[in-house]
Amino acid sequence: MKIHLVILFAFLLPSIGLAQKMQFNALTFSKTEGFRHESIEAGTNALKKLAAENFFKLDHTEDASLFTEDYLNNYDVIILLNTTGDIFNADQREAFKKFVQSGKGVVGVHSATDTEYDWPWYTELIGAQFESHPHIQTARVQTVHQHPSTYHLPKIWLWTDEWYNFKHFNDKVIVLLELDESSYESGKEEKRSHPISWYHDYDGGRVFYTGLGHDPRIYENPVFIRHLLGGIWYAAKKDMNVVSPVDGF
Repeated sequence: MKIHLVILFAFLLPSIGLAQKMQFNALTFSKTEGFRHESIEAGTNALKKLAAENFFKLDHTEDASLFTEDYLNNYDVIILLNTTGDIFNADQREAFKKFVQSGKGVVGVHSATDTEYDWPWYTELIGAQFESHPHIQTARVQTVHQHPSTYHLPKIWLWTDEWYNFKHFNDKVIVLLELDESSYESGKEEKRSHPISWYHDYDGGRVFYTGLGHDPRIYENPVFIRHLLGGIWYAAKKDMNVVSPVDGF
């Protein structure tokens, strides 16, 4: 009997070790002080499933008081899931800033650009500020740069979402996805380049943003989930060169 138990333990040991070894630690933050998206719950559940399937640790909170330097040191990437309004006080802003400056990653989803309008550092970090949006509709999307979040995407494809117009756009970001404004009613008078997803290095950290993610059903779509996984993985993997531009993008 003892021999059988030893054999069983030896057989299970590799799988136990695998379960304990996580690639990185992520924190999802979805506090809102403005409009609250119905998709937050769906997004939170989708991210938990994504973490379990891809071996990274994920915690979720809407408690901004946890944003201290000591607490955030436990994480490699913070995912701002449809946050809105002024979600941090001065001390929390400073802790978040130090987190980025220490080389960590930030992922912004959809209304992360509808957040902290009076904090210029944050606007440059996330890449833009939300200005307006037309009604939900289908648009033609162009993939303009290869990245872990876009490896699976064709060069031109169709997607239905709530398409943001932006102001105070940070032109130093590297655009990943653009909208063809001739393919939908943008609500703007002028037709011009319309970035909707991007990434960049900022103040020591790595940032990925996607404007996709308004409707709860989107978080059941494998195309979007893979896009999101690539962005999270990129932002968390600070010591890896995960971007490899390819001719034609």
